[in-house]
Amino acid sequence: MRLRWRNHWRLMLGVAVLATTLAAVCEWLGDTLGGWLEEAERGAYDKTVTSFTAGREKSPRVVVLAIDQPSLDGIRANPQYARNFGNWPYSRNLWARIVEQLEAEGARAIVFDAVMDERSTDPAMDLAFAQVLRDTRVPFFLGVSTHAEAKPLPRADFSTPLSEPGAPPSPGAAPVASAEDGLPAEALPSTDDTGEFPEEGATDEFQDTEDADAFPPVSPELMARALAFPVRAEGHAVVLLAHESVDGVKEPLYPVPPIPALVGAMDGFGLVDHETDPDGFMRRTRFVYTDGVNTYPTLPVRVAAGVLGASEVVLSGRTLRLGTRTYAVDAEGGTGIDYGGEFHERFNLVSLIKVLDAWALRNQGQPTGLPPGLFQDKVVVIGGNAVGLNDVKATPFSPAEPGVVKQAVVLDSLLGDGRFLAQAPLWMSLALVFLVALTSVVLLMTTRWTPLEIAWPLALYLGMHFVTGPILAKTGTYLLTALPSLAGMLASVAAVAFNHLVANKEAEFIRQAFSRFMEPKLVEQMISERALPRLDGENVEITAFFSDIRGFSTFSERFKDDPRNLVRILNTYLTRVSGALLKEGACLDKYIGDAVVCLFGAPMRQADHALRGCRGALAAKAEVDRLRAEFSAQGMPDVYTRIGVNTAVNFVGNFGSEQLFSYTAIGDGMNLAARLEGANKAYGSVIMIGPRTYELAKEHIETRELDRVRVAGKTEAVTVYELLALKGGLDARKRVTVERYHEALALYRAARFEEAAAVLEARRLEDPEDGPTQALLERCHKYAKTPPPEFDGVASLDK
Repeated sequence: MRLRWRNHWRLMLGVAVLATTLAAVCEWLGDTLGGWLEEAERGAYDKTVTSFTAGREKSPRVVVLAIDQPSLDGIRANPQYARNFGNWPYSRNLWARIVEQLEAEGARAIVFDAVMDERSTDPAMDLAFAQVLRDTRVPFFLGVSTHAEAKPLPRADFSTPLSEPGAPPSPGAAPVASAEDGLPAEALPSTDDTGEFPEEGATDEFQDTEDADAFPPVSPELMARALAFPVRAEGHAVVLLAHESVDGVKEPLYPVPPIPALVGAMDGFGLVDHETDPDGFMRRTRFVYTDGVNTYPTLPVRVAAGVLGASEVVLSGRTLRLGTRTYAVDAEGGTGIDYGGEFHERFNLVSLIKVLDAWALRNQGQPTGLPPGLFQDKVVVIGGNAVGLNDVKATPFSPAEPGVVKQAVVLDSLLGDGRFLAQAPLWMSLALVFLVALTSVVLLMTTRWTPLEIAWPLALYLGMHFVTGPILAKTGTYLLTALPSLAGMLASVAAVAFNHLVANKEAEFIRQAFSRFMEPKLVEQMISERALPRLDGENVEITAFFSDIRGFSTFSERFKDDPRNLVRILNTYLTRVSGALLKEGACLDKYIGDAVVCLFGAPMRQADHALRGCRGALAAKAEVDRLRAEFSAQGMPDVYTRIGVNTAVNFVGNFGSEQLFSYTAIGDGMNLAARLEGANKAYGSVIMIGPRTYELAKEHIETRELDRVRVAGKTEAVTVYELLALKGGLDARKRVTVERYHEALALYRAARFEEAAAVLEARRLEDPEDGPTQALLERCHKYAKTPPPEFDGVASLDK
């Protein structure tokens, strides 16, 4: 190995550099190459993340209030709830109750992973909800979506004094209520004696007012001040809000304003558009976006800013700052989401209806039933968890998670340990790429070991995440994984090509010396095994396979005027059957017209040759069945095929003349295999196997003992079997048929022909297409009328 390194180290370094360069070019071209590398990298990322970042404990900071299926069903089933709140989406007085209960439970903040950009059919509900938000001490944050048809907002003036009427509250501050916010106190509904809001549509006092008075317009400047948030980008370009239209044009997006009643009541708004990769998975997030005029935070960032008291977001280099907190981001200002496991493993999920019921019980002076401290000092994220809400998204940990998982996980990281999964700088990934490429080429070119040439590329493909995974788990930095694998495989291909170039020169001499008088397969075997074969042949136990098309003469007669079509059909048949056999390790011996002859266990030794022969026979039958269906649909003749399989010691070697010879086998075992193929006709079976085949493979196959037969020219009888399926593959109906057949066969051998016929008659009605049953039944009827002399229960195979 040292000598090989000394002789070829320049070549090895060159191959490593070339492989690294090619991999880097593939990474740079990206979409130009069809995006396959990006897709592979996403798959490698998922595998690394799920293998090395799972198992994090449940969040002590964030609780998810789930709008789950039990909540939907429970509200629908409760007449009072159904009357007050309607169907999903519920009227806003429901959320007012939830806010009041969460405040009573000591929640730190409430986050609603949804938007409220449409007024209720009853404006009183919006006003009531807004008033509850003003009265509560718990900060409430709401989502905002974007749309291409939304109107752009003017630049937000963050210097507006907070005391100015109508100005929204500062980050983390209590909301400021004013008449200019469109919330006249006299228009707000009050609770009744039981603490319940009036039903939607039942506020007569509010019905006398006009909608325009109840919801005075919010100026664009005020709306911009409410939705936007200060962002200071040092050396970063904030990502533009845009999407690709159906014609491929990038269209700008703008925030969709919430209803006016909520503008002064909310503590903050954040974007809730789903950030997904091209394959639909949520892996990454950016923290802020811009529409070209204002900057808008995502909902988790806006919540974190409010909770932490941050007045701006700062993007600088590879860090993001919120107040005194600093987080790692990549060069583009985004980062990977550290899910840490599946949704239900990471968060305490509380059903919405439990909190709703708790509100009702508390107002009746009864215990709420909620565990003490469940929401105390927690940030509560409200989001959909029911399948019917159509908010199902894919993450590296699960293809079907509720969309709220992203808001909860990002918020938990922002408020907790600040851990995200930032991608490493490209130079670090390229350094790993070069190291893997160099290791690959040195290892393979110095060892020149064939198993390693196969195993090493597979190990790179399957196990590269074991290199990058521990780094990710320890530092939160993700090194590219698919790219080093690609470079390593490119280097491995080059190294293997070099090794084979050297080996081929050695093998070519052997081929030239022996190919003139040896079977090519044996030459290749000799080269691969580095052993000289026995040219005079040897006795070897093998399994022989014979198959033939029923009535091929009649079949070919139909094409006497169209021989080309006959050749095409026959070639298709032989190709399909041969392919099925080769997959099981068969050696094709010869074609005799439509007949296929092959060997299992020679020239390459196979310890399980009998089982391979059975699997090959079943595979050939299945392939023929598919071919028969195709031919039938095309109006072509049937290619019903019979198969014989037998295992025995045969003489295997090269046979022929000085002009032509080939590698084949001869012996009684081959003769019996051919006889078994023909004997299927008499028994109505498809695959017949000999006794030795059955003995070697019986633990793995389902069979039916057909009969004891005596081959022409032989005095010893042998038991033959019908091969039905691999072990466990026999359906219940056929199993009963086989059991009845065996029962009848025992009676038949005892010369109790009428009893045997009665057993078979009973089963024939249930399985009328069973050929062996029909054949034995006819023989029983015949012998019942004319008993044979000296009956010994053995049939003779005359052909």
